[in-house]
Amino acid sequence: MEFMEVVKERYSCRSYDGRPVEPEKLAEILEAGRLAPTAKNLQEQRIYVVESEEGLAKIDTLTRCRYNAGTVLIVAFDKNNVFTYPGGKRDSGIEDASIVTTHMMLAAKSVGVDSTWLNLIDPDEVKAAFNLPENEEVLCLLNLGYADENAEPSQNHFSRKAIGETVKKI
Repeated sequence: MEFMEVVKERYSCRSYDGRPVEPEKLAEILEAGRLAPTAKNLQEQRIYVVESEEGLAKIDTLTRCRYNAGTVLIVAFDKNNVFTYPGGKRDSGIEDASIVTTHMMLAAKSVGVDSTWLNLIDPDEVKAAFNLPENEEVLCLLNLGYADENAEPSQNHFSRKAIGETVKKI
């Protein structure tokens, strides 16, 4: 798929058929995340692949938004290995993990896998449920899988502001 086609065709899938992502496609998706840029190339992302019945059942106790996806990624970052911006008011952890997640979502679409970025979670509950290290912060869950026959983009997906409303030359 051409890049702009991937960008235009990708939507947040809210109805999956339950199949997990094949290992070779999952490897490609994870590689796209590995190659994503991070501040100072610190690569502080931590990706956890959840595909077991037990793990997916745990996800279901944490959110109602798995939508029967067969593979779920927990996207976290090592908060002790982030770039702190001049002035010390913020760091790169959330943005770097967001870039990694976006790369994986687009890579998924390019190999025919649907996705949904899930933020209707309590990150601390996810961290506790999966016994993640204390130094890691959970950003989101990323559902991966195959849309079932009833899946379609939400109406909101097609609502886009004119480019002049979001881009300004100064």
